[in-house]
Amino acid sequence: MHVSITQESFESLATCWMTFRGQLRWQPLFVLPVWLKVWWQNFGSGFELYLGAVRQGERIIGIAPLLIREGNASIIGSADVCDYLDFIVAPGSENDFFNALLDDLTKRGVHRLDPGPLRPDSTVLTHLIDIAKSRKYAVSCRDEAVSVEMDLPVTWEEYLEMLDKKQRHELRRKLRRLFGAGDVVYRCLKTGQEVSGFMDTFLKLFVLSRQEKADFLSPKMESFFRSLAEAMAEAGLLRFGILELDSVPVAMTLDFDYDDSLYLYNSAYDPRYNYLSVGLLCKALCIKESIQDGKKKFDFLKGDETYKYHLGGKDIPLSRCEITLV
Repeated sequence: MHVSITQESFESLATCWMTFRGQLRWQPLFVLPVWLKVWWQNFGSGFELYLGAVRQGERIIGIAPLLIREGNASIIGSADVCDYLDFIVAPGSENDFFNALLDDLTKRGVHRLDPGPLRPDSTVLTHLIDIAKSRKYAVSCRDEAVSVEMDLPVTWEEYLEMLDKKQRHELRRKLRRLFGAGDVVYRCLKTGQEVSGFMDTFLKLFVLSRQEKADFLSPKMESFFRSLAEAMAEAGLLRFGILELDSVPVAMTLDFDYDDSLYLYNSAYDPRYNYLSVGLLCKALCIKESIQDGKKKFDFLKGDETYKYHLGGKDIPLSRCEITLV
């Protein structure tokens, strides 16, 4: 069947996501149309936008959301705010999709493709690399980082039993100490509502948490976070985990709920309450909430911070690959 490529808009991609979500492998959440649009609006200056949909007749078999500059192409996003990336492809159509994409990119003068951070189950690593090699393109891949995640059991008690004996004991001890310190409330805000007030609180705690986070939160990055929260809330994907002690917010998580998984995107806490381990316990209670909601996976995302392993996370290697299209 004839294959063609059409250039789409963020709005047409959003319609495609709503209409053909079950037919395309739309993973990870960092390539959802709403995320791509917010990133582009905040960081896309200086790039050419390429939203290529590969079609067989009227059927879309894959989407390549790319940035192009000076002959270099990459998936929309950046490693500091997008933990891992991939193309959006209909299962079983990978060969047709990638061959059509590579043909089109070479015609446009693209000589290098760097898809960005990649999980082992990405279509880049499972299909594109072999296709590129069969076309005699030069391919180089290297380990770049790790992401950390875990499969969730059915109950909180089962989760506790999954932990190392020492960490299970420590978690229970810290929870007892926290709940003995005053009136403790943990709530998960599942919002499609106005989020600016919650973001105000989150960003205030974010800056307090560590100097590294305060330095990271430039005015441009703050604008991105606020825009992202508003857009993801509108899409019904935003979650806030809020831990309060005596009615005072002492720790928060900024999470995304997508496809039976909870993604811990960022966190913040008031260091005055370090002695109560509020940062760690807010995340633990977020895990508990996710189990109660029937989630299948908890994704701590990129980074090998110690707390992730103490809470039961396992490494997922992330790779970086470059393909030279000559």
